[in-house]
Amino acid sequence: MIATPERSYDLAVAYRIYPKVAKGALSLPFGDNKYQLSQVCLKSFKESLGCLRVKLWALLDGCPPEYEELIRKYIDPRDLVVLRLDGEGNHATFGRQIDILLEQQDADIIYFAEDDYLYLPNQFHLMIEFLTTQSGVDFVSPYDHLDCYTLALHRDPKWLRVHGSHHWRTAASTCLTFLTHRETLENYEHIFRSYPRGNYDCALWLSLTKYRVFNPVALIRYFAQGLFYWKILVKAWLYGWRQILFGRKMKLWVPVPGIATHLDSNSLSPGVGWLALIQREVETRRLIGQERHPSRVER
Repeated sequence: MIATPERSYDLAVAYRIYPKVAKGALSLPFGDNKYQLSQVCLKSFKESLGCLRVKLWALLDGCPPEYEELIRKYIDPRDLVVLRLDGEGNHATFGRQIDILLEQQDADIIYFAEDDYLYLPNQFHLMIEFLTTQSGVDFVSPYDHLDCYTLALHRDPKWLRVHGSHHWRTAASTCLTFLTHRETLENYEHIFRSYPRGNYDCALWLSLTKYRVFNPVALIRYFAQGLFYWKILVKAWLYGWRQILFGRKMKLWVPVPGIATHLDSNSLSPGVGWLALIQREVETRRLIGQERHPSRVER
């Protein structure tokens, strides 16, 4: 991939890191050590980027100094901007990501990144190619969420395409790690700004993709069964009713199998041996530790 004359980079990334482990990752390898987990994820992200020219903004939210050293280990300082934040939290840092990716003039293609995603090597370019060469693609997530196969909220009909080495499927929603064009973010900024104001991530996506939002039976059923999903549908209407009623139905796509997974032990992306990949990294780091400290090796 070659940067266009108007832009000096193929991709602009806002990558946010928080120094505490999410509950869903506690049972995974490195689940008791967020620094190690962050290092594994960042290393995999860098390897997935391959030859892409990337400008990265690192949002270090309440992180100790060693996290900045970690970022600088993997990202060329010429392509890096570090923002040290004082524990602003999830919602506020997502708002900062929006600010950064709208204000930057380095790339037309932008990526919102969270710190607990594990990526496959040299595959990120596939998402960019799909976004830029296929019609009807507004957003791409690297994460084929397990919820898409297990929850009634996601059981509406989907579009499916074959491109490159993957199948690609539309999705009703995803998390807050995704790829899009800067112009698309600008056009739908008001929807994404609803998250820092108290919206749910799933609800903002439903207001864009319009899955289930016109199904009052589903809302009543979820409410009667005491399921959380009724709150998601209510929030989608509360924060996104103009988009739902008058906006264009947007398409969010995911690769099958996933190019990355969210490190939640209950929702790993299916079809890839993610646990084996993490365990391999554990073993690699153990061997590196033995080489640096040979006296600790059992004899």
